[in-house]
Amino acid sequence: MEEVLKSDAVVIIPTYNEKENVENIIRAVFDLPHAFDVLIIDDGSPDGTAGIVKRLQADEFAERLHLLERQGKLGLGTAYITGFKWAIAHGYDYVFEMDADFSHNPKDLPRLYEACTVQGADVAVGSRYISGVNVVNWPMGRVIMSYFASKYVRFITGMKIADTTAGFKCYRREVLETIDLDRIHFKGYAFQIEMKFTAVKCGFKIVEVPIIFVNRELGVSKMSGGIFGEAFFGVLRLRVSSWFRKYPQKKK
Repeated sequence: MEEVLKSDAVVIIPTYNEKENVENIIRAVFDLPHAFDVLIIDDGSPDGTAGIVKRLQADEFAERLHLLERQGKLGLGTAYITGFKWAIAHGYDYVFEMDADFSHNPKDLPRLYEACTVQGADVAVGSRYISGVNVVNWPMGRVIMSYFASKYVRFITGMKIADTTAGFKCYRREVLETIDLDRIHFKGYAFQIEMKFTAVKCGFKIVEVPIIFVNRELGVSKMSGGIFGEAFFGVLRLRVSSWFRKYPQKKK
């Protein structure tokens, strides 16, 4: 049997009821020229999402596909924190966040990777708003809400990032090792803001890479009004608490 070389990069994909998408998204990542590993974090999907992943592990991708199963819906933020800690423990140098529903195009993963490996970024963000508004098939109301949410976050936090709420990202390992992951509190939409804000406060360089975001075609969105509420008020708390907190700094 041919030995599979360990990748330097892992793509973390949280799932909840993604049976329509999970196999296709895994295969799309593994079809890329660069060898990315995949970590699925499934929150007890009753539709059998984890079973599909286990079948793919057993039949084809034993070395490159990994699965962590959690009991119940524990939130996007805690899923990623769990994944970050797993990735650090397993020695990956580049750690990605990506949705399971193809709203993030797997073909953009190499561009985010290049931003960190070649262009000097510590965090590469797949940005919907760095070159206009690049969102496809969203209702206009949601486009407007998302766009102005990012504007609001920029105003409150002072971050020079066009897409502050983006969830398609690549981190260099050092970023996740420096940030105190146990002090990242938000679980929903605001988690993405808190991670970027904390990375900036720790002295890391964030680069935005333009992408086209496409609304899911299969499955059901997990977005809710409560998630936006957490982000709106959470950003204010994040900004105020930063005045009284000392952040660990990037090594020179």
